[in-house]
Amino acid sequence: MITIDVKKNYFTLINVFTVDRPNQQKLVNLLTQATDGRVSKVPGFIAAALHQSIDGTKVTMYAQWESQEHYQQMRSNPQASANLDEALRIASFDPGMYEVVKTFN
Repeated sequence: MITIDVKKNYFTLINVFTVDRPNQQKLVNLLTQATDGRVSKVPGFIAAALHQSIDGTKVTMYAQWESQEHYQQMRSNPQASANLDEALRIASFDPGMYEVVKTFN
């Protein structure tokens, strides 16, 4: 489960994918398959949430890792990141690496 808490000090990755409307669901399916099937089982993975834009042109993945090193190890593992190559054939993406600095309730 995603926990957004300054004290947790998780490494946060927010990927915004841009996709043509007809491919949005295919991209969602690819990212779901990759995360459920492989990525979530990699050491250091905490949680992720997948979002799709209402207009059909974007898909955003919010992912938490124990550290940036854990994330980099997953990216260098061809089995864990296998679906990414297929996803990049139908979408472009803009990854951002973040840390939580403040939460508001």
